[in-house]
Amino acid sequence: MNISNITVRFFLLFSLTGIVSAQLSATFYGKTCPNALSTIKTEGCDASVLLDDTSSFTGEKSAGPNANSLRGFDVIDTIKSKVESLCPGVVSCADILTVAARDSVVALGGASWTVPLGRRDSTTASLSSANSDLPGPSSSLSALISSFSNKGFTAKELVALSGSHTIGQARCATFRRRIYNDTNIDSSFATSLQANCPSVGGDSTLSPLDTTSPNTFDNAYFKNLQSKKGLLHSDQELFNGGSTDSQVNAYSSNPASFKADFANAMVKMGNLSPLTGSSGQIRTNCRKTN
Repeated sequence: MNISNITVRFFLLFSLTGIVSAQLSATFYGKTCPNALSTIKTEGCDASVLLDDTSSFTGEKSAGPNANSLRGFDVIDTIKSKVESLCPGVVSCADILTVAARDSVVALGGASWTVPLGRRDSTTASLSSANSDLPGPSSSLSALISSFSNKGFTAKELVALSGSHTIGQARCATFRRRIYNDTNIDSSFATSLQANCPSVGGDSTLSPLDTTSPNTFDNAYFKNLQSKKGLLHSDQELFNGGSTDSQVNAYSSNPASFKADFANAMVKMGNLSPLTGSSGQIRTNCRKTN
């Protein structure tokens, strides 16, 4: 399943309002589309991030934190097509994305969790909100804590969700300043990255967020932070003499604890202000509204 990059960013795609009580259920499609989950797993949140730009609308794909970092939309398209052939107009893109995120983590060795279902798809997306709500790669620890706190997440949950950076890749443009200017970085690590990320140019060159085990969902991300080998400035901020150092140490020494906390935080993330009932729509094409 080649969606690790879209999954990494999905973990941080906050909705614009607080957590609300939603009518979600793990068995939502039990009667209307019983093979939905197995189809998503084989092929492979309000889904506003999936909307393409149009002549009259600018979506979230081109937002700074997302631009050229979100990939895997074609996989979501394939899954949606398969599900639509089974159950037309029943399963939302938002639910597909949420389930695919879980399944990709499991496929790479991470924990599983039960995904409450019943989300509907948004009919709008906001470039400005994505730019303002998504923490950037140069964010300070205080900014990260504030962004997550605004959505009801604790600092511990911030660290757990940041562990999603054990998979996925980042563009040179997002970590150039770190490898050339930051002082809290392993010198050999910085030098190795500079070979493929020059001080000028090469903005789109990719590097794994976790260079130790980039294709395995494990706790190596936290060990990298302890060694000053966080790829992004915002990554290393979690272990830089601040209040989250102790949690990084805890997850570094206890991978089971990390996976359990990550799964719980993902369930909480998936319950952020979903559209349910008659709100929104069930898109037939995830890239555009009906």
